[in-house]
Amino acid sequence: MIKRYRKLPVEIEAVEWTGSNEKEIETFSSGKVNRYTAYEGNTPIETDYLKINTLEGVMTASKGDYIIKGVQNEYYPCKPDIFNKTYELID
Repeated sequence: MIKRYRKLPVEIEAVEWTGSNEKEIETFSSGKVNRYTAYEGNTPIETDYLKINTLEGVMTASKGDYIIKGVQNEYYPCKPDIFNKTYELID
């Protein structure tokens, strides 16, 4: 039988990644979210991605994505359109 459920109201902490606030995100995530750098041979290539080890595996975040601290102190990315439909600022 199909049942309907409502998401429980849970307060979360989040930081939007601007592409230049890696230190803020590293501090926020206690070093669990880091800038991803691709290499061409031994030469680093600047990228606009963050690497996040989530409960579901490794995920990436792009500029503009939100990094969310979940209820189990885990971190994961969220696209801005989904974030804005799901969360409202309480501060």
